[in-house]
Amino acid sequence: MIKTSLLAGAATLALAGIASAADLPRRAAPPVFTPVPVFTWTGFYAGLNVGYAFSDDQTIRTLGNQGPGAGPILPLQNGGAGSNTVLNVQLARRAPLFRSEQEGITGGGQIGYNVQLTPGSGIVFGVEADIQYTDLDRTRTYFSPLIAQNGFVADPSRYRQSMDFFGTVRGRLGYAFDRFMIYGTGGFAYGDVTYSAQFLSNNVALGNPVAYAGRYSDLQTGFAYGGGIEYALGADSFLNFFRASAVSMKVEYLHYDLGSRNLLVSSTNPATGNQFVAAANGSYTSRFRTEGNLVRVGVNYKFGSF
Repeated sequence: MIKTSLLAGAATLALAGIASAADLPRRAAPPVFTPVPVFTWTGFYAGLNVGYAFSDDQTIRTLGNQGPGAGPILPLQNGGAGSNTVLNVQLARRAPLFRSEQEGITGGGQIGYNVQLTPGSGIVFGVEADIQYTDLDRTRTYFSPLIAQNGFVADPSRYRQSMDFFGTVRGRLGYAFDRFMIYGTGGFAYGDVTYSAQFLSNNVALGNPVAYAGRYSDLQTGFAYGGGIEYALGADSFLNFFRASAVSMKVEYLHYDLGSRNLLVSSTNPATGNQFVAAANGSYTSRFRTEGNLVRVGVNYKFGSF
């Protein structure tokens, strides 16, 4: 009897424990951890840019050439200086040095590829190619001093220098602080340049006809170097019109140098090359230089969100 009572009591306690355990709240499953992607600059990109270009100490230098048809230094005749082109430069009838500064807007596009060694912060290197229109087309006029050797009549000279488009292929090396990057850049540069010079006769009665002329128009090559900063926008930025972590904005400076070229300015009509002496059939050499600076802003889209 006692044994039966003990067994019944134990069974009752066991059933009560089971019922109490059933009333306890269930343990929730742990949340799934989703890591936040780390931004990387690695990948292809393409974009647009707009900027401002200005020349750097752009001086045209002219020398007189004594060719076989050029006359000697003649005595003054009716205020004339003879037919010697060397003497004409010495007297500043043709400008020995003439500044031809240029400035204008630019606009174009770029493509490139970056490699970042460590995601987040780290060294970034890559290559970029760009091409842009350049509003660098200026004509300048030089008037000689009113001296006795040219009868106190000015000898006009016109110089034109232009660059219609400009492009580069450059390497880039920088350091990224997550979405912010600072970099240096340098490499090959090219541009479509035009140089021309027209030295006019001082014969006002004939309408100052062109006495000497020369022209060059072709692709000129050289180098460019500079640096910049670039920032990758977050997906929530109002400037990120793609709504992806793949849009960046940059500010960049480049110095370009396409070198110098000698332009032969030859006699076009010896009979009007000099108002006083008809035999002015020598020539001149004008040396042009294309060197300047470019400051621009740009926006890039990197293919792949991170």
